[in-house]
Amino acid sequence: MAIQTPTRKPLPIEVRGSASQPLGMSPSQFLRDYWQKRPLLIRNAFPDFQPPIEPNDLAGLACEESVLARLIVHDEKRDRWTVKNGPFAEAEFGKTPKRDWTLLVQDVDKWDADVAALLDHFAFLPSWRVDDIMISYAEDGGGVGAHVDQYDVFLLQGVGERHWAISDDPDAPLDFRDDVELKQLKVFEPTHEWLLEPGDMLYLPPGVPHDGVAIGDCMTISIGMRAPSQAELTVDLSDFLAERMPEELRYTDPDLAPAKRAGEIDNAALNRLRQALPFAAALDRDLLADWFGRFITRYRNAQMAAAPPKATTEAALDKALAAGATLVRHPYARLAWIKGKKDATLYVSGQAYDCPAALAERLAGERELAFERGPDAREKAVLLTLVNDGHLGVRKGRRR
Repeated sequence: MAIQTPTRKPLPIEVRGSASQPLGMSPSQFLRDYWQKRPLLIRNAFPDFQPPIEPNDLAGLACEESVLARLIVHDEKRDRWTVKNGPFAEAEFGKTPKRDWTLLVQDVDKWDADVAALLDHFAFLPSWRVDDIMISYAEDGGGVGAHVDQYDVFLLQGVGERHWAISDDPDAPLDFRDDVELKQLKVFEPTHEWLLEPGDMLYLPPGVPHDGVAIGDCMTISIGMRAPSQAELTVDLSDFLAERMPEELRYTDPDLAPAKRAGEIDNAALNRLRQALPFAAALDRDLLADWFGRFITRYRNAQMAAAPPKATTEAALDKALAAGATLVRHPYARLAWIKGKKDATLYVSGQAYDCPAALAERLAGERELAFERGPDAREKAVLLTLVNDGHLGVRKGRRR
């Protein structure tokens, strides 16, 4: 009898979560089997889930001047889509139809601490990979149409129900419609369909076609990951290098021979060009790391903290911390750090700071820092600089 090689059981596309395992499995197993590989529906990822923000508060946020918001209305009979960009006047929401409309608000985690706290459940991912939390509120039938994202996203159902359809067909067509402002797919043939209730969560890796439609009043919380394109990385890296290259470094051709054919860019010229243009693989490790740290912590919408009108002195900071004050990270501050031979380089919103490694780790991992003991001189110097650059704010505490 022939011995058959045992085959691994197919991985499930649907699992059940719990309070101790929101992913329905350990983070290590999720990263190994699903992250950037295949979609996963997690039923009951957040048991008895209560949304951190109410729909009315979300609408109010969409009226703020600095908030990125869109209102999308679908005329189903004519299959016409209308997109309006915020900020909105309150009266705008009184003009919406009874169904088939969606309000999308980005960066809600930057404006609401309870929404930002959801990110604690995703601490198994590098914090610099997180882009934002976008929240959508929709009336019955509302959605944005079948589309595909080029980043990882966790779609957490907050209020009501939403019907999700996806296609995990690797050969699914990805052509876009040319008659709508939104990047909708021309053809969408789902392979899986589900109805999500509050606390259910759908994970989608990049490139998976999907379509979500509200069933009744519906709010969905989207935790999106930052996934810069190679083009974006290349442009930023080239700008970074160009700023640091001396003017005298130019294309040179001391071995030039008489031209054989007018206007030809010959192989010799191309070889010289390769020598004149450095590329990432040939960069010194520290230089490449310095560029990436600055790039990945700059926020994509150029929103950044502003320095306070009056600088804080060292004495004032000492007094505040001694009185129990905490240091709170600015909502738009993105942080990462890279360990060096001795200490670390801390990157905050595109700026680099020499920093003790332990402090850098704390700053990147905590939104609010309390100090049982006063920081030492090196730590204090970093903290004071971050306060005066606007990346940290001082929140007064009770005197001890």
